[in-house]
Amino acid sequence: MSRSLMGSFCWWRLLIAATFYFYSMCSSEKAPNYSFLHNATSAPPTSYYDYIIIGGGTAGCPLAATLSQNATVLLLERGGSPYGNSNITLLSSFGSALSDLSPSSPSQRFISEDGVINARARVLGGGSCLNAGFYSRAGPAYVRDVGWDGRLVNESYHWVEEVVAFQPPMRQWQSAVRDGLIDAGVVPFNGFTFDHINGTKVGGTIFDRDGHRHTAADLLGYANPNGINVLLHATVHKILFKTKGVARPQAQGVLYMDAAGVQHKAYLKPGPKSELILSAGSLGSPQLLMLSGVGPADHLKAHNISLVLNQPMVGQGMADNPMNAIYIPSPQPVEVSLIQVVGITPFGSYIEAASGENFGGGNSSPRDFGMLSPKIGQLSIVPPKQRTPEALAEAIEQMSNLPDLAFQGGFIIEKVMGPVSSGHLELRNIDPNANPSVTFNYFQEAEDLQRCVQGLQTIEKVINSNSFSKFKYQGISVQTLLNMTASTPVNLLPHHANVSASLEEFCKDTVMTIWHYHGGCQVGRVVDADYKVIGIDSLRVIDGSTFYYSPGTNPQATVMMLGRYMGVRILTERFESQEKS
Repeated sequence: MSRSLMGSFCWWRLLIAATFYFYSMCSSEKAPNYSFLHNATSAPPTSYYDYIIIGGGTAGCPLAATLSQNATVLLLERGGSPYGNSNITLLSSFGSALSDLSPSSPSQRFISEDGVINARARVLGGGSCLNAGFYSRAGPAYVRDVGWDGRLVNESYHWVEEVVAFQPPMRQWQSAVRDGLIDAGVVPFNGFTFDHINGTKVGGTIFDRDGHRHTAADLLGYANPNGINVLLHATVHKILFKTKGVARPQAQGVLYMDAAGVQHKAYLKPGPKSELILSAGSLGSPQLLMLSGVGPADHLKAHNISLVLNQPMVGQGMADNPMNAIYIPSPQPVEVSLIQVVGITPFGSYIEAASGENFGGGNSSPRDFGMLSPKIGQLSIVPPKQRTPEALAEAIEQMSNLPDLAFQGGFIIEKVMGPVSSGHLELRNIDPNANPSVTFNYFQEAEDLQRCVQGLQTIEKVINSNSFSKFKYQGISVQTLLNMTASTPVNLLPHHANVSASLEEFCKDTVMTIWHYHGGCQVGRVVDADYKVIGIDSLRVIDGSTFYYSPGTNPQATVMMLGRYMGVRILTERFESQEKS
């Protein structure tokens, strides 16, 4: 390309970016008063759009908001609205949404074949409505390795951060963990930053100073209200393909059901740039591809699903970052805090912490006990197979009679980077509301187990540091804390006695999820570098199912960034096509 043409192209791209920004500022609406947000029961039997996005989650919301600037967009979300639900919006209620097992819960529990209790989002805003709120970018090496445009990545992160990212207040307990990490040699101290840098840092949070959660749904405030329609309680049953008269299958629409069980169809408008985009998450995206006939031929045949494309890599590469926690009772009160500080070690373990009486479970009556809730799985006193409604009610009543001192303390956790170990996902049945079967193969690779052990050794140094001393009972050893933590039935796995004698056993016995699972539609296997499904036209997958490794210490910032990033790229392609025609 000549220098003059290069200059013209760059100027043209800047003009497009400025146009996106101008329209998003001029035509935006404020959450939660979106005029384009509707229940799917109000949708017509048939409709037509330039883009149809399945999944209004962490990637789907920023993607839809961006595409709406110059196209018509339908965003289909199987769950409801996060607005008005205090279990979602308040930091003090963290854990309550995860322990809600009702059919209308924003969290849908699933248990992996490994025996680890997990959850998937079922709400507009996706996992950003349920998580602990930590906001941290991917590192430069990650961006480089996946081949993203670094400048557009930074612009996209900034676009997200204008709405959802904040600097957390640093109080005593989190400060003690920060200083303890530095004492333990996790250096340098990098201060407050969104960037992913080795050492200890204070990261961002999606909770503002008043303790109110801001989610990916808030990014719909950027949308052009005249270009977008968001439907809640819209469960997509299958993608519709055109297979006759075309060289290869072409996505042309979706079939979805509303909450009343009424069937609707939405189709792509005619044109080479109209696309259907899957953003249903690491479970939902591969599951829906299979339900629609795209996946391993033998597996689909076993479920009597008509084959559209034999794609054996759909559902492969499923991974979940293993988390192990140590609970530390405190002799003095500690603030309620979620993830604010992280130690990014050179050996591939991330150290984080959360604290507070009830671990953010709220002060509602009856109390729910957040992460200690018998309902939720993590550090529950009731084994999972014994969690009948009666047993849960009895356990909560017993816990309610305990003094507040029993819940005074916090967790220091370690998460394994990557991970290297991976598994697979399969259909259990053809019900799109049901959970698929997923196996993560935690610690299958020795490298992951070694990172866990090194992470726990680092936590031990933090607990024993002078900086953390006032939040630890001096008569309790780390070995006692390990055995105490391991005595809680956090998963369905068998537990060994005296796990403090072997950190490897502690890692395997007490493994939990940190809800950072990914894979199933990976780049180079299921989608190409532009996230287009290989072998199918007019269909992309844009979400965490495309990842080989979970980015940064926590992926939500990058998943939101990816929605914006790909929205800009797709619209740029659309502008280029219009210019040529």
